[in-house]
Amino acid sequence: MSTAVFTQGSTLKHILVMTLANAVGLVTLFFVDLVDMYFLSLLGEKELAAAVGFAGTLLFFLTSICIGLSIAMGSNVARSIGSNDRNRAKLYVTNTLVYSSLLIVMVTVPCVIWQVELLQFLGASGKTLEYAHQYTSILLPTTVVIGVAMGLASSLRGVGDAKHSMYAILGGGAANAILDPILIFSFDMGIEGAAWASVAARFTILFLAGYSVLVQHKLLGKFEKNIFIKDYRAIFSVAGPAMLTNLATPIGSSYVMKSMSEFGDSAVAGAAIVGRIVPVAFGVLFALSGSIGPVVGQNMGAHQYDRVRSAVFNAMMFAVVYSLITWAALYLFRFQLVAIFDAKNEAAHLMIEFCSWISLGFVFNGFLFVANATFNNIGAAQYATASSFARSLLGTIPLVYILSREFGAVGVMAGELAGALVFGSLALWVAFRKINKIEKHYLDTKNRDTKRQENKDLEKGVPEELSINDGLVGQLPFSSEKSILGQEIIDSCSQESIDKCQETLKENSAGPHK
Repeated sequence: MSTAVFTQGSTLKHILVMTLANAVGLVTLFFVDLVDMYFLSLLGEKELAAAVGFAGTLLFFLTSICIGLSIAMGSNVARSIGSNDRNRAKLYVTNTLVYSSLLIVMVTVPCVIWQVELLQFLGASGKTLEYAHQYTSILLPTTVVIGVAMGLASSLRGVGDAKHSMYAILGGGAANAILDPILIFSFDMGIEGAAWASVAARFTILFLAGYSVLVQHKLLGKFEKNIFIKDYRAIFSVAGPAMLTNLATPIGSSYVMKSMSEFGDSAVAGAAIVGRIVPVAFGVLFALSGSIGPVVGQNMGAHQYDRVRSAVFNAMMFAVVYSLITWAALYLFRFQLVAIFDAKNEAAHLMIEFCSWISLGFVFNGFLFVANATFNNIGAAQYATASSFARSLLGTIPLVYILSREFGAVGVMAGELAGALVFGSLALWVAFRKINKIEKHYLDTKNRDTKRQENKDLEKGVPEELSINDGLVGQLPFSSEKSILGQEIIDSCSQESIDKCQETLKENSAGPHK
């Protein structure tokens, strides 16, 4: 039986446990992508690394939609569990999976049809375009697989089972790591081998996460058409803004890639290598953004706003400390990384500059991750959308344009992170203000309801000693025999007065029939 485990104990401990558990799986999967790039670099063609960069940008658009849908899954499941409504959580799992599958297929089909044109739009040409097309033609049709797998993993995090979510991702990483050298070198499949290894990883994650959801937690509810239609609003009120939020990043990234292509394949290859280093180096922050959501969601469902603020603050401080440590490590090993990937010319220059100082700006991306995860789990997903688009449209694109004209390819990379400095900090400040506003509204409503109930009690002659205000709001399961009046009475009573409240309830419910 799943319970609201995050409503008790240290929020910092919950965040650390969830983040580190998820990070193991995420960093493993990201590391496999980095190994992909390493194996392809051994083939001695810079066009291969550039092709992966272009293909990755296209695939990122679809992955962002999958992420948005998985955020809705985790958020709704966490809040249902936090409100002690497991049956509702099961229905959210079922209905979100169906909606996700339908939407992902609808979006993927046009991308499959026009993938060459999309890659050309990003700046791919010649042999690089040919390699990128080989890669995307294999991975694009399995987008629905990774979309459903991500949703299932998110539902596990929503009920507090980070361990099995991690196992699923670890399994996918292991499958990819094993098949990569076999397909790329033993079967001489090159970039196509790397793509097929990724397909195998996607199916592995789907199977392992699905087993945990279906068999261990029994989280899949019965499909009911009426509830499915009604859940559209609840699911897409979170998924819609979350998808838009996540699409903001690939919009900015596509402009970055197009701008980088102006400086040649070597620059694109360097950016692609950095693009694989970043998730490994900062993978813990990516895991943090997925881990703080359930902690915030369950405490929001239980109306424990002090714990919500504590979780957000602890996540922010964790992002600062981790980013500083990671930047120091990248700086110390910058030349070794260049040597490992045999980067030359512009690619080597970009890698050194990134490791030396540009990567330090990732702390502000961490702020944005924390803020957006918070927005998505406090019923303010539109704020996450606004902050991400502001970062991309008002930060990334203008700054990339300005700095690239002044500093070349290095300016492109610096401009991508510069926007996060302003908008990441601003988003986090807004998140704290929004939590305070929600709490004030809840307390004002609760006080009005309490006063209204006291007046009703005086009119009906309810004994004064039953009006105890240190109540157990949301802590008691209500059976079908309790009227609204009875629920309000019990909510305003302490644990010691429960029995007396039950007696009063029966007397009040019997009164009108006398």
